[in-house]
Amino acid sequence: MESAGGPYLNTAAVTAPVGIARLLQMTFGCTTFSLVAHQGGFSAAYGTFCMFVWTFCFAVTVFIITCEFTRLHSCLSISWGNFTAAFAMLATLMSVTAAVIYPLYFVQLGCYPIGCEVRDFRIAASVFAGLLFVAYATEVFLTRAKPGQVTSYMATVSGLLKIVQAFVACIIFGALVNDSQYGKYVATQWCVAVYSFCFVVTVVVVAFSVTGKTALLWFPFERAVVIYTFGAVLLYVSAAVIWPVFCFDSKYGSPQRPGLCAKGKCPWDSQLVIAIFTYVNLLLYVVDLAYSQRIRFVSHI
Repeated sequence: MESAGGPYLNTAAVTAPVGIARLLQMTFGCTTFSLVAHQGGFSAAYGTFCMFVWTFCFAVTVFIITCEFTRLHSCLSISWGNFTAAFAMLATLMSVTAAVIYPLYFVQLGCYPIGCEVRDFRIAASVFAGLLFVAYATEVFLTRAKPGQVTSYMATVSGLLKIVQAFVACIIFGALVNDSQYGKYVATQWCVAVYSFCFVVTVVVVAFSVTGKTALLWFPFERAVVIYTFGAVLLYVSAAVIWPVFCFDSKYGSPQRPGLCAKGKCPWDSQLVIAIFTYVNLLLYVVDLAYSQRIRFVSHI
């Protein structure tokens, strides 16, 4: 294969503002999980989740930097701009979640019973976890679509909202499996079907955008996405009405938290979390619908 000319290495991948943000992400991520693994420690599902977030984001960030610096991303059969924008948004959400969870469950001001050295390591890890979130949020800010700019769909407000919608749906699913008793009524099962359907379709939209295969579809992808978003708004409206009624109305559930309900194992708590994030996702889909009519898809960037 003949060379297309020009330098083989793309120095802008590490010297441009976005490149610097990614280098900081790599540094902060490596520092965070190293501090935790060396002395800070972690346990239970919460700690495992935090370690997964930091190692996963670090690995993907190293992959992105390597591909852009060596220009290998041009050999991949994906829409690179959509992929990096989608990952940056996902990493921002995951890192802020870990930055909240780890200090909440593992950091304490006193030394007893873990010892002062372990406490200091955990505090330091929490600080770097916060810096990691700032670094990913900075990339999202730098790469987001500007007015009048031709850019990847996932860099637009609508594209970024797709990632947030899927992430919020994962929080809902986590609460559902935590003894939410959603199987008691057909109406609450309908709500679960709504959450599942919207999550799956949203992930499919992201997948088609990232792979750059939207042009191969026999129907206009952008029009289908707008129609789906409108349908998702209607579905979430139904869930936003049905779920609170069948969980918190005195006829079907409990308007107040039961006094004998164990902390962390109370169905009422899970039902409240689901209700809150149902309204969050409803708002996200409404905003998405408003922006979906103002953008044009670019699948090859």
